[in-house]
Amino acid sequence: MGKSLGNWMAIEKFTLQVPSDIGVLDQVVAWFDDIQPLNIPIKVWLQCKLAIAEGFTNAVRHAHRGLEGDLVVDLEVVFTTTSLEIRIWDYGLPFDLSGKIASLSSEVDQHSGGGRGLLILQKICDRLDYTRTVDQRNCLLMAKDF
Repeated sequence: MGKSLGNWMAIEKFTLQVPSDIGVLDQVVAWFDDIQPLNIPIKVWLQCKLAIAEGFTNAVRHAHRGLEGDLVVDLEVVFTTTSLEIRIWDYGLPFDLSGKIASLSSEVDQHSGGGRGLLILQKICDRLDYTRTVDQRNCLLMAKDF
């Protein structure tokens, strides 16, 4: 039976901790595929798969850039009866996600090697948030209703 969390019912929760290394992205995506439930539409699943890959990549390449030590990225996926929530924790400096998205141009340079990830996340996710936690980490929340 699920655990009540606010206004929704958590059916299943999965967690993963991996080194902050872009080389483990395949491991993150494979883990996500392994926990796929049958009741989520394939289009939603593929969008969330892209979101978790983008969120993890941003944590490693941006949040942890220039930081030293054996950093890890914590991931959590929660399935409810009507939504999927992905949380990714990093150790970077606080970041104003809403402000950054607002400053991005909708006319993205097609020849640029990057810069589209946050806009993609904004389009995919029904809820997108990045908050500082009491343990001095940041939590990226990406939620998709289905």
